[in-house]
Order: sequence, then C-alpha cells, then structure tokens
Amino acid sequence: MHTGNQPKEEYFKVIIIDMNQISVASLMMHLNMTKQKTVDEDMVRHMILNSVRLYRNMFKEKYGEVVLTYDSRHYWRRDFFPQYKASRRKSREKDLKDWDNIFSALNMIKAEFKENLPYKYLEVYGAEADDIIGTLCKKEREPIMIVSGDKDFIQLHKYNNVHQYSPIVKKHITGHNPDTYIRTHILKGDTSDGVPNVLSVDDTFTEGIRQRPLGKKKIETWLESMDSMPDETKRNYQRNEKLISLDKIPQDLEEQILSEIDAAPHGDRSKLLNYFIKNRLKELTESIGDF
Repeated sequence: MHTGNQPKEEYFKVIIIDMNQISVASLMMHLNMTKQKTVDEDMVRHMILNSVRLYRNMFKEKYGEVVLTYDSRHYWRRDFFPQYKASRRKSREKDLKDWDNIFSALNMIKAEFKENLPYKYLEVYGAEADDIIGTLCKKEREPIMIVSGDKDFIQLHKYNNVHQYSPIVKKHITGHNPDTYIRTHILKGDTSDGVPNVLSVDDTFTEGIRQRPLGKKKIETWLESMDSMPDETKRNYQRNEKLISLDKIPQDLEEQILSEIDAAPHGDRSKLLNYFIKNRLKELTESIGDF
C-alpha cells in the first residue's frame, strides 16, 4: 500500500464495503416493509450495522478487516460531464418519499459510523466509492473482497487478488471476461448514471432524447477493432471511457485517496459499546465481538 515517503510499499488484506449500496438497500427495505414515507432511524441504523457484521464475519478470515467507502457529495465526473447522474434528481422529484428526511437520516448515521466504528472510513472530496475501491484494487497485492452488487467492479476482476460478492443476489460475481465486459459497457453506456451509448449525444437523457440503437453486430465489430468507428463515435467512446473505466480516475484524485487511506484511523474499539448502548442496539450489543 502507498506509504508516503517510505521506500517500501506495504499491502494488507481488506474487505471493502460499498456503503452507499448497503445503506440505501437497508433503507429501501425498511420503507417497503413499513410502507412509510419517512425513516425510522433506529431501525435503519440496526439494519446497516447488522449487514456490516454479517459481511465481516463471512470474509474476515480470508480477507482481513473492513473498510467503509462512501461517495463524496461532489463528483469529479459531474465536472467533466454535467449530465452525469442528473436524471436521478428528476426521478426523486417525482417520487412521493420524503427525500430530505431520507438523506438527513443516512447522513446522520454515516457521521456516527465515522466517529464510532473501529474500521477505516473513506469519503474523499470529489470521489465516488467506485474511485476509492478502484484505487485500492490497483495498489493492493493481498486478497481483496469487494462487497457490492455494482457490475462496474467487474473491470477490477482483471487483478487476480480481487473478488466480489453481491449482497443483492447473495453470491459471488464471477464468470466474466473483464476486458470484454468493460469495453462493451463503454460502448453501451450506462442509463442509470446518465451516460448514453456511443452513438448518442451528451444530453440524451437530460433532454429526453431517444438513444440511437446500437446493434449487436456493431458492438462485435468495434470490440474486434475500432478502426471503422466514425470520429464522432470515437469521441463518444472516449467520453464514456472517462466516465466508466476506473483506469481513468484523475491521478491527483488517486493520490489524495491513497493519502487519506493511510491517514484514516482504525482499530479503536473503545467507543463501540457506549455507541450501541446509547442507540439501544441490544441485539447487536450481545454480538459485539463480531464487530
């Protein structure tokens, strides 16, 4: 692992948890069960913590200790491409849920975790959790387990020490060719993130424009060689590659991520019991040795 001015790199086994996915999944499960529009913070806190406990117990023996990764409120990708994830805001505006209450609860719980849990906590200005996870996977040589169902991480399977478990389908993500997967993903774009396919203009999703169809034959041809790709399509490929490939994280941001990984405290368990008692986490208190 990156160690500042030290001449020798150090590496460590790690379970990297995509906390945005875990937190939102717990919250949505809670809202679906209760049919409420607002959040019971105690229940959501318990659900998220129980998930962390579960994955730590599943993987600690082989992959070491937990690292919690979060998105920053500001993304470098939005500076590069203002349409990035812009449609998500529009979707929330049409939703009947109290999103101010939801984000307030998640941000409060996140701050509590940073202060009280005995794990490295990483939230780097300008970075998404993907950037932190991608940077770690590039640098580490020991076994890594990514706990996330995000298929963007399939590109990181090119590193032999990297493995991935999806909490959504409750199984390991395997069987993909990382190089073919990422290049196909770049060609197709990512609708959920507001990234059009390579035949479509930048503001396709923000302006409600229909994407130009990208057929299987063209994908196969361009996977074989991009020589026949028109200039405008090549430009769009480069746009998508910058947004989707974790090899394209800005170097200064990677350096900042590595610096903060080194500086992040971990292993202080002194606050854990009081935190559990204060928040009436009785069941988890009985299993405190699992944290």
